[in-house]
Amino acid sequence: MPSHVVVVDRRSDFPWAKANLQVATARDYILKPEQKPKNTRVINLSRGYDYLGTGYYVSLLAEARGERVIPSVKTILDLSQKTLYRPALPEVEETLRRKIKRLAQPPETSFNLYVFFGHADDRRFQEIARRVFDLFRCPLLKVQVRLKQDWTIHAVEPLGLDDLTPEQAAQVETALDQYTHASWREPAVRSAARFTLAILQNPKEELPPSSPRALQKFVKAGESLGIEVDLIEKGDYLRLAEYDALFIRETTNLDHHTYRFAKKAEKEGMPVIDDPDSILKCTNKVYLAELLKAHRVPTPRTVILDKRGLPGLDQEIPYPIVLKIPDGSFSRGVFKAQNRSELEATAESLFEESAIILAQEFMFTEFDWRVGVLNRQPIFVCQYLMAKKHWQIVKHAGNGRAEQGSARTLLVEEAPREVVETAVRAAGLIGNGLYGVDLKQNDRGIHVIEINDNPNLDLGVEDAKLKDELYRTVMREFLRRLEQSGGNLRQP
Repeated sequence: MPSHVVVVDRRSDFPWAKANLQVATARDYILKPEQKPKNTRVINLSRGYDYLGTGYYVSLLAEARGERVIPSVKTILDLSQKTLYRPALPEVEETLRRKIKRLAQPPETSFNLYVFFGHADDRRFQEIARRVFDLFRCPLLKVQVRLKQDWTIHAVEPLGLDDLTPEQAAQVETALDQYTHASWREPAVRSAARFTLAILQNPKEELPPSSPRALQKFVKAGESLGIEVDLIEKGDYLRLAEYDALFIRETTNLDHHTYRFAKKAEKEGMPVIDDPDSILKCTNKVYLAELLKAHRVPTPRTVILDKRGLPGLDQEIPYPIVLKIPDGSFSRGVFKAQNRSELEATAESLFEESAIILAQEFMFTEFDWRVGVLNRQPIFVCQYLMAKKHWQIVKHAGNGRAEQGSARTLLVEEAPREVVETAVRAAGLIGNGLYGVDLKQNDRGIHVIEINDNPNLDLGVEDAKLKDELYRTVMREFLRRLEQSGGNLRQP
């Protein structure tokens, strides 16, 4: 039997004694990881799953540690916005309407259906509960069913144990017992079909991953391979299904339209770079820190921190200490504290945005290595030099502008072998997409700083050695994925 860990905010939230379940508080699970069997299953029963909140981090770190967890971070994010989960509901609603029509005593008005581990509180709607749970693997759900012109699912919301009535708590206990003796399976993913490519970009972005001239290089590279390439923007979301593949060339984030585009592309069965899973994993530095640690990839000394851990931090990491907000990008949300007062002031500000932050030892180097990895193969290597009179490669000014250091580009075979091999290994932990792995090299060796899901591919920098071949390399990977999907090239 697999090992089960139930995570709750307070031990008093879980009143049942279960010999087959280990119960842990969210804080202990996040900050005091223990070695667990490979087939461990985590049931996250936190009171809430707000983005960057404690419940969110439980699922995030469970995935980083290689443990199967419900709800997954994908499910948490899907349920956070109706625009993300709404497209999955029409078939369930059709089944719901047929069921209500067949009932001897159908409901006369709107009602709520509660789903506990796939079991309905009202047995008449068990099929609906199972379908909803197949779509959203969240332990406790409230499905708001509304009667307007017809019966519709108005909303699907996750619940906490503290939201339950005594009668519902008894149902949850029964459902939990059944669930922990059942197998877990993943829903099927649709496959791709046709052959055109959309590049999502933002012409107004200050630090885009590819400049307008670089984007045109992608367009021409695609055309040379028989792929029709269009540049699209945020407002083209509803048109996305017209294309066969999606390439995101805009800075990604989870609470952002780039993630919604990636999710929609995935649901449409389209090859997509960056894929939602890569965005999810790469945009959170806490996840990356735990993932790299779990796989023994060398990194600077790192501590995952909550407010209560701040007093003893400088006993673990000497000054200067680098503090990071989990989902910063392009050097945003990264600060250096030289002493105790700076540490406390900076941490206080960051804790207003996230329940957990990252503290890391400072490593001075003249440049950071960046290795571009596509489908587990290195495609370019750069040395990014620090911005003038600054300790990072990008210096953000108070007026919103940014200054960048210069760069030196190498062919893959010109770079140190250990740098390239470490980067490829680290990127492989994320997936087979396009990644930029940042590393530092000093007398202690090679250290991975972070893995970026949306690396720069820009004119005169990353393409300095390969020239147009860099853009063709990326387009050939899209072509490979499209051909592998079994579709046919679109005829003129």
